[in-house]
Amino acid sequence: MMSKKRNIIALTIFLLVALATITANLWLPVSPAAIDANQRLLAPSGTHWFGTDDFGRDIFARVIVAARVSLAVGVIVAVVATVIGTLLGLVSGYFRKTDFILMRIVDGFLAFPALLLALALVAALGGSITNIVIALTIAFFPVMARVVRSAVLQIKNAQYIEAARTTGTNNVVIIFRYILPNVLSPIIVQSTFIFAKAILAEAALSFLGVGVNPSTPTWGNMLQESQIYITIAPWFSIFPGIAIVITVLSLNILGDGLRDAFDPHSVKKKRKRKPKQTAPAA
Repeated sequence: MMSKKRNIIALTIFLLVALATITANLWLPVSPAAIDANQRLLAPSGTHWFGTDDFGRDIFARVIVAARVSLAVGVIVAVVATVIGTLLGLVSGYFRKTDFILMRIVDGFLAFPALLLALALVAALGGSITNIVIALTIAFFPVMARVVRSAVLQIKNAQYIEAARTTGTNNVVIIFRYILPNVLSPIIVQSTFIFAKAILAEAALSFLGVGVNPSTPTWGNMLQESQIYITIAPWFSIFPGIAIVITVLSLNILGDGLRDAFDPHSVKKKRKRKPKQTAPAA
């Protein structure tokens, strides 16, 4: 029951964040780009809920608008990495002849920490949204490929698959009609985690100065701009940080919830791990 409530709360929070940023132009009282030199570094108040930054811009408005880039990058990376990783995992898991080559390529990417690999790629390609999406996709698709391959190996010799082979069904048809629908559960779960990781990675890249153009409001850029004011205007960095934590945490909770929903055995394993309470010795 608690896990269901937690999942509902996480989903509600994420939907509110997404809805707020999509409809921001309709309800935000001030422009996130409005500069007022007389309003620099004001503390949170009734006029400016999250305070103002070093240019007198409203931090609340900028946090809401900044979510657009972060969520857009997360969605695109999750979709593209899922498609590429799924195709590679299906081919690798089903065709043993190509498995060794494909998995060695995947292992080569997995040898590097995802953020470090993305950082190197963005530094080489340049800090644009397109290049960030490319870099993060390359960093995250190998995990999806591994997950899908593992799922395919578990069912490729099932009776209904063997029956399809004996009737002369084409391998491509077998993969997409019989295998893919049965490995969708881990794909959906893993894509949720990739979504969360991509948001966090984009913020990290922007914070390090190699991400989106500094003039574009993103959570990472706001953290990068605020670091020199951390002692005199802590709200400048606190609220973008909270936005990142809330969004990423809600997605991770949703991912855990989906995994438990698709795989009841994972719930049983969690229950078994809980230590049994024993009565104290007399």
